[in-house]
Amino acid sequence: MPVSSLIRSAVFCSDLERSTIFYRALGLDAVYFEGDLDPESSQGALQVPEGSTLRCRILKRGADAANFGMVGLFELTPAPEPLPAPVGPPRLGETALVFYARPFMEVLTAARGAGATWSPDPITFTMPHRSQMEVCLRDPDGVLINLIDRDPAEQFRNAAVSVG
Repeated sequence: MPVSSLIRSAVFCSDLERSTIFYRALGLDAVYFEGDLDPESSQGALQVPEGSTLRCRILKRGADAANFGMVGLFELTPAPEPLPAPVGPPRLGETALVFYARPFMEVLTAARGAGATWSPDPITFTMPHRSQMEVCLRDPDGVLINLIDRDPAEQFRNAAVSVG
């Protein structure tokens, strides 16, 4: 049975407002949904402790954008035990959120100003079919982000990459 394209990532954050500022700096400026989630449903789906509250804000790029490729920010109270703070390069089993960004340096500067916790200098990433500027960085809670210097409109192309 087929599945849809990736609808959204779910980022469990320590501070919903701080994370919102960061992801808005990346261009996710529209709110798809915002509110407190039903405690019984949250407990059933996520196995959070009884009495917990789960605030949610799902961001997307532009109010008229399609409802996929979104980032859902979730703040749980009381806060659960955090994962060990990631620093530096990716770790086995870790996921990265990948975004096309242009103007590239402007988006990177905005992300750094909005709380990126690790952000080396961009490099030219060379593949058999193209070269492009890329950089990895981490959001305020350590989520790995990959910015690629490409026109965001390219996300709607449907042709496979050809190497030959």
